[in-house]
Amino acid sequence: MAAMKIGLALGSGIARGWAHIGVLRALMRAGVTPDVICGTSIGALVGGVYLSGHLDRLETWAVGLSKLRMARYLDVQLGGGGLIGGRRLTALLRETLGDMTIESLPFSFAAVATELATGQEMWLQKGHLVDAVRASYALPGVFTPVRIDGRWLVDGALVNPVPVSVCRALGARLVIAVNLNADAYGKGRVTALSSEGDDFDLFEQSAEEMVPAPRGAGAVVRQLLGQGRSAPSMFGVMVGALNIIQDRLSRSRLAGDPADVTVSPHLGPIGLLEFHRAEEAIEEGTAAMERALPSLREAVRLLA
Repeated sequence: MAAMKIGLALGSGIARGWAHIGVLRALMRAGVTPDVICGTSIGALVGGVYLSGHLDRLETWAVGLSKLRMARYLDVQLGGGGLIGGRRLTALLRETLGDMTIESLPFSFAAVATELATGQEMWLQKGHLVDAVRASYALPGVFTPVRIDGRWLVDGALVNPVPVSVCRALGARLVIAVNLNADAYGKGRVTALSSEGDDFDLFEQSAEEMVPAPRGAGAVVRQLLGQGRSAPSMFGVMVGALNIIQDRLSRSRLAGDPADVTVSPHLGPIGLLEFHRAEEAIEEGTAAMERALPSLREAVRLLA
């Protein structure tokens, strides 16, 4: 490929974000190394881990997830600004990334987050990588907000689900965008509204068995996680609402600032919370990037 600065914008999409691993694998095989990587939510997680040199470890962990194993990483709490404290996931990240800083990464990186008090879009480009990633995926009401430099930060999907603009601001001449929410219909759309399905099927067993919670809070936890199935759970409603927001924002922002190449994996069949389907998501991410390679080569030719 031509020697121009290439940016990769990795979008939000909760469990569908494992597709980013496949996208990166396809780019590596094609000999394309992005000079700038910007990620929102799980896009920040995958992008940051890739730049830290631990993509293999992340892929092995993701593919090995089951519903039960994923549930055990979610430490339910009542209070503190979020249903899930995130301490176990944070510990796992710190075990892998240590005290690595964004400044120490080999290429430019930014994680997109949202300041809770003002709604301002925040580009985290320095400091501890784990803290930046945690802030970027701090889904409001689900994960607790993260405090960085005196500001409470939450999920960047609220303001910029596919951060093409960030890549351009960091100097990318050519931007590849990975939009995980391009499918018009799918399980991510309907689960929060369906009383027939299980919109948080990580919790097939009792909430008390799978997710330690404060004493006496079992009934509340079951209601939050929707085990009654008579109506959408609070968790399902929050995730479904975020899906709507990021879908509408993605359409609007990509129309106003389109990428040079857009990769749109077909992930509709994979629910937003089906983290245990990583292998399928990775395969589709790989296939989608391979489908987009001719467009990428043509874009390089035109912009070189």
